[in-house]
Amino acid sequence: MATEFLLAPQRRHAVLTRLRRRGTVNVQELSDLLRISPSTVRRDLRDLEDQGMLRRVHGGATTLDGAAEPDQPQRAAVQLEEKGRIAHAALPLIRDHSTVLISGGTTTEALAARLGERRGLTVVTNALPIAQVLSATTAVDVIVLGGVLRHREQSLLGHLVERALSELQIDQIVTSAFGLDIDAGLTGAHVDEAQTDRALLAAGRRVVVLADESKLGRRGPVRLAPLDRVATLVTDAGPQHTVSRTLTEQGGTVVTA
Repeated sequence: MATEFLLAPQRRHAVLTRLRRRGTVNVQELSDLLRISPSTVRRDLRDLEDQGMLRRVHGGATTLDGAAEPDQPQRAAVQLEEKGRIAHAALPLIRDHSTVLISGGTTTEALAARLGERRGLTVVTNALPIAQVLSATTAVDVIVLGGVLRHREQSLLGHLVERALSELQIDQIVTSAFGLDIDAGLTGAHVDEAQTDRALLAAGRRVVVLADESKLGRRGPVRLAPLDRVATLVTDAGPQHTVSRTLTEQGGTVVTA
């Protein structure tokens, strides 16, 4: 794919993805890969360092332990095709006349946009973007879990979310992930979201994870759930990926988009 027309959020996501896979990146490599000038690469690296996402070194950059992922608006601008395929593949898992908890994320948002064809569906969410997408259709009943607003992610957190969950019967949980690893399991990037994320994952028996290949084998700084908590993984990675294969061996299901 030609990348010379990528916007800044898309370029920076590409930088962070490559950095997390390799541990280091250099300016010339990124210039060639993204087809942008070295000065633009340096500016992107400087801005990412200012956001605490990497550490610049001579000629490039290295990772930081626990570096944060890009903001939700930045993530929404990239890998649109992959997210669309994953959302399309996940749609048959959502049954009519069921209650589904959908957590925040750009891939789960893509799924939410396709739920208008379901009947008798109730969606529970703590994510304002999910609620906003579903507000466009009257076919889906929406329950928004109240709590403290985390502006960066447009999600609601805290004990009020957990209290509301205790009043609900959830058939299925659909979530995205910062990382999914065979040893670390499902991991997140933000300590302040961890308690709420764990409560969401504990609200029902069946957990479905939507994750593109870049999330598989990646570890975030916060443990949320072991791998065997995942009933179904929907991904664009091949079935022979280590995470996909291990999950299948543990009795889970992998749906390839």
